[in-house]
Amino acid sequence: MAFRRQEQGMVNSRRLAGAASYRRGRHAEQVAMEKLAGDGWTILKHRARTPWGEIDLIAARDGMMIFVEVKCRPTFSQAASSLGTRQIRRLIDAASMLCAENPGWVYNEMRFDVIVVTADNAAHQIADAFRLE
Repeated sequence: MAFRRQEQGMVNSRRLAGAASYRRGRHAEQVAMEKLAGDGWTILKHRARTPWGEIDLIAARDGMMIFVEVKCRPTFSQAASSLGTRQIRRLIDAASMLCAENPGWVYNEMRFDVIVVTADNAAHQIADAFRLE
């Protein structure tokens, strides 16, 4: 009986931690959208879902379209280093699918950016963070 209560407490604390993480992520996406809009980008999609994964933001400006991954971490270096090879591959696959599904998206250039939102709500954009190989 005591074990079951302890197990339920662990599940509840994980659920609370997950909910807090979700809220931080949503807030970071909002900060990133405000930064992009302030820099003259038009948001085409927010949380674009595909079978290969989700792209946080897709934006366009001056003939360029960007696929943006938003990372929220206490420091810039922690956020910048949190993007792994498998996640990059999933983002590239998701972007390819979204482009195929949206033939009206005709742009001269496309790139993958990362926007890092730190604990002080500062948004740092890493343009052309990774490329297709």
